[in-house]
Amino acid sequence: MEEKIGVFICTGYGIAEALDIDALCKVATEEFKVPFCKTVDSCEGQGLQSILEEININHLDKAVIAGISARRYPDAAFPAGVVVEKFALREHVVWCQPPNTEDTQMLAEDYLRMYITKVQKVQVLRPFQIEEPIDKSILVVGGGITGITAALESARAGYSVRLVEKSDNLGGWLARQFKLTPTKPPYRELEDSDAAELIAEVEGNPKIHVYKSAVTSGIQGAPGFFDVTLTSTGNGKPEGDIVDQFRVGSIVQATGWRATEPRDTLSWGRLDDVIRNVDLEETMREHGRIIRPSDGKEVKSIAFIQCGGSRDKTHHSYCSSICCLTSLKQSLYLRESIEDAKAYIFYEFMRTPGQYEDFYRRVQEDPGIFLTRSEVTGVVRDTDGSLVVSATDTMPGRQIEVKVDMVVLAAGMAPNSADGEAIRALEDARITVEKGESEAQKKAAAEKIEQLSHHKGTEILHLNYRQGPDLPALEYGFPDSHFICFPYESRRTGIYPAGCVRQPMDGIGSREDAAGAALKAIQCVEMTSRGEAVHPRSGDKSYPEFFLQRCTQCKRCTEECPFGVLNEDTKGTPLPNPTRCRRCGICLGSCPERIVSFKDYSIDIIASMIKSIPIPDEFDEKPRILALLCENDAFPALDVVGQHRLNISPFVRVIPVRCLGSVNVVWISEAVSAGYDGVILIGCKYGDDYQCHFIKGSELADTRGENVRDKLQKMALENERVELHQLEIAEYERLPQIFDDFMKVIDQYGMNPFKGM
Repeated sequence: MEEKIGVFICTGYGIAEALDIDALCKVATEEFKVPFCKTVDSCEGQGLQSILEEININHLDKAVIAGISARRYPDAAFPAGVVVEKFALREHVVWCQPPNTEDTQMLAEDYLRMYITKVQKVQVLRPFQIEEPIDKSILVVGGGITGITAALESARAGYSVRLVEKSDNLGGWLARQFKLTPTKPPYRELEDSDAAELIAEVEGNPKIHVYKSAVTSGIQGAPGFFDVTLTSTGNGKPEGDIVDQFRVGSIVQATGWRATEPRDTLSWGRLDDVIRNVDLEETMREHGRIIRPSDGKEVKSIAFIQCGGSRDKTHHSYCSSICCLTSLKQSLYLRESIEDAKAYIFYEFMRTPGQYEDFYRRVQEDPGIFLTRSEVTGVVRDTDGSLVVSATDTMPGRQIEVKVDMVVLAAGMAPNSADGEAIRALEDARITVEKGESEAQKKAAAEKIEQLSHHKGTEILHLNYRQGPDLPALEYGFPDSHFICFPYESRRTGIYPAGCVRQPMDGIGSREDAAGAALKAIQCVEMTSRGEAVHPRSGDKSYPEFFLQRCTQCKRCTEECPFGVLNEDTKGTPLPNPTRCRRCGICLGSCPERIVSFKDYSIDIIASMIKSIPIPDEFDEKPRILALLCENDAFPALDVVGQHRLNISPFVRVIPVRCLGSVNVVWISEAVSAGYDGVILIGCKYGDDYQCHFIKGSELADTRGENVRDKLQKMALENERVELHQLEIAEYERLPQIFDDFMKVIDQYGMNPFKGM
């Protein structure tokens, strides 16, 4: 039966005063033969309610609303089973164009054509559902403060938890602390650890199953049905024996941190009495006082050296967050145990964020603690057995020498994650496969990928993923997360790193981080059970479908997917895991055979939108530019352009795309063949200071530029007719200029010779 489509054209917000509404209605009813077209005074509040009533009364299967930005509608506004497409007649036409001009009217009519075409092609979304029930229990890997908190928060919310700890005891670094930095006003007195109470609460909670002396040795599947194998680390059972096998819905990785080993830094490893901050903590827990490793004598003076091996490009170049606070705390250990003891703290930068500044002031008040901003140049053993610390005071520039019983280096945090170096090499090899200059280079990189894929001996989670057994690592080995928009998110859907494995932080930060990751894990199992995507396309019920009969096993989709959705068989045919999917469409953009599609986003849908508008003859001197804008930053920036009433070129036709990485080169060739004079692609920024919402979509669009150039060369067209830009939403004012500058380029090269063909 033919689907019934309705069109609603809003006349409020100045739209009726700027456009010929009757002409718009004729586009719908006469050009597209839409049986139902109605004007409404508003598409918000009561106006939106009237639209919903008309959809119901007229039994519409699909509807187009030409009014306000799609971002302005409530998420759950429209009835299930009805396809509704919205476009911003207000922001993208009326508010950024002069009223009642030919070009403004043509722009409005073209957008209506594109969205009627789209709604004709889009199918009703049916959420992905598997026959097996979705498991809603949560696996927490790591039994330190982060893992304990994640387990407790999940259990309090009513979810079953399996908590796995590789050592014999829970508590991690929290349980190994002699005292804690003060966490409550007035931030003056050191606090006792509450590790014992937390451990007792976890072990007594009926919703939490605790495994000690165990590790994950295999995780297969996807969100909602991760199948986990645990093996023994050797306490009570032979090492490697299977402890248990079970299914969970999502995973929190809380594997914590380890202290760095600052080899060749200020005599550490060569002088017994040069130790790390973590070693001093162990001494206090064991003896209740500070003794020298060399002779067992009680220590009366200590030099605390900040950034002892940290913030050094040759060793460990980032700040570990808690080192300054730890030295301040440990200086009080010394002062509170011996009345005339002296502590010297050498620092370049003293970092005590937030309320910890009050604790810093408390330490400054102590007459036996000396703080100096200086650069330590050496530590040597004196003839009497003491240590001499040499330093340059960085303010007056004078030389300092201090004789002490012990030196404590503020060693930094390194994440207990997979081998970051191996993972980075793996990423580099994949980029070479994509961008390599020669086939030999690409082949060598492909062989390296096979060698690195399992970085044997450093696995943490042991995922059965084509792209490797662990979360990808950032530059310093931390499992990556979207640091701008979605903390805790990783490139593996349903797996959430938290605590010091994600970034350096203190105990309070770790507890807050654990609660956030637990909430993410809960959201994941609930949304997966409804067949919905998690961030950033939260609630999306679409999913990729693969027409595998045409697959050539080129492996581009399996290699380029940022979330590891696709495994592959021995021939290289992709094996989809839909609940891993974040619906970015990068697989759709990568596939040269066009075998990937979503019911509401496909090669055919976007290509049909591109071809739906009439292209003016070159003699009309009205060029047409296609702009494909990322829906996460660039397209919303266009909304802001309208809200600020900034003028943009009336010759640009904008289509939002899920991610710039989802852009298939066929859309560009279709546009040029249809007579568009140029194509402009605008996506999220990527790099150290910003991130593509889908990790690497913008970067992939850049690397695919060679495919675009090849296509243009075959059509005997200039490369300059296609431009790629990066934009964050806060840079909305750049958008009109980008369009204007591109129009100048088109003026220089002239109209597309394919017009009218």
